[in-house]
Amino acid sequence: NSSESHNCAKSILTSDRLQIVVTLSEFFNETWEAANCANCLKNNSEGLSNSTVEFLDLFNKSLTCFEQNIQGQTFYLSPNNYTEVCKNCNETYKMLNDLYNNLQRLNRQGGESGHSAHLCIDVEDAMNITRKLWSRTFNCSVPCSDTVPVIAVSSFILFLPIVFYLSSFLHSKQKKRILILPKRIQSNASLVNIQEKYS
Repeated sequence: NSSESHNCAKSILTSDRLQIVVTLSEFFNETWEAANCANCLKNNSEGLSNSTVEFLDLFNKSLTCFEQNIQGQTFYLSPNNYTEVCKNCNETYKMLNDLYNNLQRLNRQGGESGHSAHLCIDVEDAMNITRKLWSRTFNCSVPCSDTVPVIAVSSFILFLPIVFYLSSFLHSKQKKRILILPKRIQSNASLVNIQEKYS
């Protein structure tokens, strides 16, 4: 009886003291939600979304490129010895990074999966691994295009106080100090003479 099936399922699932089936079910559901697994799938969950397949394909190409360029070398070489990896894999890494940034932007707007949240954990982990290899292990750094404008603006701001004080010094009127000498008091003898005249 369909009306009794729910109660029957509930009594079977919660029959043991630990309720292990319910606990495991809740754990897997929470893990699925926390990992945003639905964001890797198509709307009807009939397989991986096209963007996820494209990303994983580029991710595999990047790892293959890394492996091919360090073949025959020890893994813990000095950073200067990974120049071949940086040079030969730069294009693949740049494409992967751009695709990841686009996926993040699209995912905030709803994306292919219809869920607006973070990317699924598989894509995020893959990108984290690639970025860690690229920057820390191989020490490949992309020169920042904003460096020159930042230095120019900083220099201008630091130079402003000097310009201000110099211009205020040059354009202010320099007043010459005029010393006013006090008149000397006449000697006592001349005062006595003046008094004698009037007396």
